[in-house]
Amino acid sequence: MYAILDIESTGGKYNEEGIMEIAIHRFNGEQVVDQFISLINPERDIQPFVVKLTGINERMLTTAPKFHEVAKRIVEITENAVLVAHNAQFDYRILRTEFRRLGYDFKRKTLCTVDLSKQLIPDAESHSLGKLVRSLGIPVGDRHRANGDAIATLKLFKLLLAKDTDKTIIKQIIKEENLGELSPNQIDIIEALPSATGVYYMHDKDGEITYISKSSNIKKRVNQHFTNVGDFARKLQKSTKRVSYERTGGELAGLIKEAIEIRKNRPKYNKKPNQKGFSHGIYLKENEDGIIYLVAERANHRNARLSSFSSLKSAKSFLQKLKERYGVNMERHQEHQNELVHELFLDFSTYKRNIILIDKGRELGEKSVFLIKNGELAGMGYAELNHQINNIAILESLLTPIKGNPYLTYIVESLLRKNERIKILELNQE
Repeated sequence: MYAILDIESTGGKYNEEGIMEIAIHRFNGEQVVDQFISLINPERDIQPFVVKLTGINERMLTTAPKFHEVAKRIVEITENAVLVAHNAQFDYRILRTEFRRLGYDFKRKTLCTVDLSKQLIPDAESHSLGKLVRSLGIPVGDRHRANGDAIATLKLFKLLLAKDTDKTIIKQIIKEENLGELSPNQIDIIEALPSATGVYYMHDKDGEITYISKSSNIKKRVNQHFTNVGDFARKLQKSTKRVSYERTGGELAGLIKEAIEIRKNRPKYNKKPNQKGFSHGIYLKENEDGIIYLVAERANHRNARLSSFSSLKSAKSFLQKLKERYGVNMERHQEHQNELVHELFLDFSTYKRNIILIDKGRELGEKSVFLIKNGELAGMGYAELNHQINNIAILESLLTPIKGNPYLTYIVESLLRKNERIKILELNQE
């Protein structure tokens, strides 16, 4: 017996979301034998993007039943059934959270149609519910409402059952009751982590660091490690007894710290670091008419470099974007082309430059600061006052020195291409 489930939640902080609509179709493998569809008063605010996506607003929910009023019905319709949902981990977590608020430990086996469709329809362009059912010619209506999505999931599930002729995949994917749920120790670990950008360190029972990574949301990422499936996830889940972290504020500090500390600590579950730097770049060249133009080619020291890349393909891709936006890569005269190329160089390059990069800090009023000397990252740290940044002697005393590493140059230039918030200051050369 299966219970096809879809939930529309209010959005918001992790584990603070509420259910505002639910649809459950009890399916015996051939037909639906029972169903429950209802709006639910979540007793909390709905995020604006959710209102826009679903069309459900707070006015519609004022007279809807509260979760405790429908909880018994949900228990009954899902009893002795496997919960089936598209991204089942999300729906199951939301449902269990609501029951925990009532003091009830709700447990069911789950089956995810995302996992199942990846196994049975591996060549699909996308495994998102909307795109997948459309590609299969399955009619779908009332998208992003609980019943519309539940019906689409039901139709998809019927097709997947038909495709799984030997039934081995379903047997492999059906999760145990506690799979995807956190142990008491893991819950304590998650609760202690911030929803912030930084680097986190997973430790084993002896305190040894087994895995290091950077994330823009440490709490969310570690939770994913604890609830994901697969060999790698299971290794981390089994070995991790503690998680420490360091906030970095901006993304650049996180990426640099991650690269340095993986190389230094060599954690057993991190892949062997490939930190040889960049292999290709976009270079500035000048034709016989004195016009500066850009070309993507293998890394060299003969020309000034606009930016560095890990492959020729990625260099050409970025060059094409510049061409489409500015038209500056052709060997022909264009009005003000030299000036424009020079401006691009100042926006993206560290090549042989002495500059300071300023990014977001760890708290209000603080900035993360990076010192580039002769094109190489020489130090990083944090400052609160402008005179700390503008006085090079003070700045260097605040920063942690970093020895030249071409991979770090690649990280810096990669992020300069993506993050317009990073400010660049030329060092005073007097």
